[in-house]
Amino acid sequence: MNSIIEWFARNRVAANLLAAFILMAGLLAIPKIKQEVFPEFDSDWVMIEVLYPGAAPGETEEGICTRVEQAVQGLPGVKQMESTAAEGMGVVAIELLPHTDDETFLDEVKAKVDAIDTFPKEAEKPKVSKIIIRKQVINVSVRGDVGEAALKRAGERVRDELLSQRGITQVELVNVRPYEVVIELREVDLRRFQLTFAEVSAAIQASSLDLPGGTLKTPGGDILLRLKGQAYERADFEAIPLRTDPDGSRLTLGQVGQVVDGFAEVDSHARFDGEPTALVRVFRVGDQSALEISRLVKEYVATAEPRMSAGITLETWQDDSSYLRSRLDLLLRNGRAGLILVFFILALFLRFRLAIWVTFGIPVSFLGTLWLMPAMDASISLITLFAFIVVLGIVVDDAIVLGENIYTHQEKYGAGIKSTVSGALEVGRPVIFGVLTTVAAFYPLLAIEGNTGKILRYIPLIVMPTLLFSLVECLFILPAHLRNLPDVKKEKKPGLWARFQSAFADAVERFILKIYQPFLETCLRWRYLTLSVGLATLLLTLAGYAGGHFKFIFLPPVEGDNVAAWVSFARGTPVEVTEKAVRQLEDAAEELRREIAATGIDGTNAILHSLSSIGQQPFRMEAEMAGGNYEASHFGSHKGEVHLEVAPSEQRNITSQQMADRWRELAGDFSGATEVGFSASIFSAGKPINIRLSGPDLATLKAASADLKLRLMQYPGVQDISDSFREGKRELIIKLKP
Repeated sequence: MNSIIEWFARNRVAANLLAAFILMAGLLAIPKIKQEVFPEFDSDWVMIEVLYPGAAPGETEEGICTRVEQAVQGLPGVKQMESTAAEGMGVVAIELLPHTDDETFLDEVKAKVDAIDTFPKEAEKPKVSKIIIRKQVINVSVRGDVGEAALKRAGERVRDELLSQRGITQVELVNVRPYEVVIELREVDLRRFQLTFAEVSAAIQASSLDLPGGTLKTPGGDILLRLKGQAYERADFEAIPLRTDPDGSRLTLGQVGQVVDGFAEVDSHARFDGEPTALVRVFRVGDQSALEISRLVKEYVATAEPRMSAGITLETWQDDSSYLRSRLDLLLRNGRAGLILVFFILALFLRFRLAIWVTFGIPVSFLGTLWLMPAMDASISLITLFAFIVVLGIVVDDAIVLGENIYTHQEKYGAGIKSTVSGALEVGRPVIFGVLTTVAAFYPLLAIEGNTGKILRYIPLIVMPTLLFSLVECLFILPAHLRNLPDVKKEKKPGLWARFQSAFADAVERFILKIYQPFLETCLRWRYLTLSVGLATLLLTLAGYAGGHFKFIFLPPVEGDNVAAWVSFARGTPVEVTEKAVRQLEDAAEELRREIAATGIDGTNAILHSLSSIGQQPFRMEAEMAGGNYEASHFGSHKGEVHLEVAPSEQRNITSQQMADRWRELAGDFSGATEVGFSASIFSAGKPINIRLSGPDLATLKAASADLKLRLMQYPGVQDISDSFREGKRELIIKLKP
């Protein structure tokens, strides 16, 4: 190693070529790096969903969940299995053991589930899939009081036009009911024409379909024949023949029944800023840039809104790329400030040119890491930007140590290659081990398993190469640049900056000699007392933690730009009750908006937009999935939610948590509600506490869980409690307040 350091110090051209190669490689790699809000990865979970329309949770547990569990419980690679029996649906979530081949496991699960032949006849085909952690980049709200059909057509138009944009490939339309054609047969007409339900159903199946008709050979070429008979609209279904009499007369479906061409009867809809809305969600996939997708969507909304039908308004909503943009701006600001501070501090103690070359190590180290990011499958995201910010403060430590020692040697022995090489070699080994120990401190993050490890692994993947590139820069590039510093002993009359630098250095040296050195000598003379004070400080710290004076939160709540409230009632509650509760939350949010505006403490509107959802709780579901809770169900006519988008934190003087607390006070009580929650964090605090109950039969478990739920809800720290069936046992899921 010593010979390599000396060779680069003597061959400045080689050192410059190495620096140029790292800088150019990093700059050329930047366009190839993915830009995403949050790293997208496959979780260690496989989900089996089976719809069972009209079934109660108990029936779903017996007819769906139990049979799926029995079929897959013997598969290798299963860490744990969790089942949720809900009204009309059964869900079984399987967590895989580490290092299990998820593709092979998914194929095995599909084979086992498809082989089950004891599902209830009314159950639909099982859906088996891996859970992929992904988040949309931005939403587009298509709103207006123009009728459900017109609103959905506008949403479909926006979806299709966004998909036609170059650079956008994944868009989905949500918060709209699916189309449905309902045929209502009249019993009187069935008797009059002597028809049965089975005959009508068979006639519809036989007539409403497209069939290939073969090939017709002609002198001009072959003609493919195809029978187009698939019915899509009401008139098509009404014209379907049910019977043809010998005299040529036909009995059609429209003569014996009424065809209703409308929407499925789903108790789920949404309002954006008080108006009915359809949401278009835009995702980032592959190597696409979240920032570029956000820009394209905003440009589309600005140009497309004038082309929409009268009464329809387009609005961007929940632009998650703003978090990425703010972190990127923070990194750039910190980088500039770091460069200035490092240069200024070094210029106070060392030479002006030396400070420049030591500061030069920051861009070399960062661009070297950017060069490797595509090969490491790392992207520009909130996690990697956080890692860059973390390493920014320690990236030039080794260069400072080596540069200062070279400066000291040149002061003693004069400038030149000999003093430069001796100064570099003297501290080369300590610098190497100093960097390697820091690298070793971050390396264990790569060994963390599960979804948490898949997120945290990006921190060492950024920090470690950045530190190693800083080591390369300070050992091989920096000495070559410092060897030609002017000889200190031959300098002429110093200038103004040199005189100021000399005065500052003399003051620091006096502090070292008159204060720090005597204090250090005293500590060394009284070494046992010094050791005792250090141990006492450590023990006091441990005692404070053991006594609960220092809190530990794995994922602390983050000040976000979203505040949400949700309410749940007992299953089977009419949707009108949920609608009334959501209206109550909306009114409280409007009163909160007026209160904040009346105080005059904010220069902008604190609450920008609101999304009210009846029949689902989308914000809560995304927050819990971010915390690792994938199996919770937040759908049903008994559930509702109001999600507020608030101004960025730097534009308001009230925190989102304060807004959530005041919103809770203004909302008041919700009669009959089983759960009411408010959240001001963009991340979930983690997986909830689970209590598993075992018993001889289902009725006993239900009674025991209901009694325990009532008792636990009396504790002030409990926010809400839900229950589910898992592995044949009743389980209570307790969520604590933040």
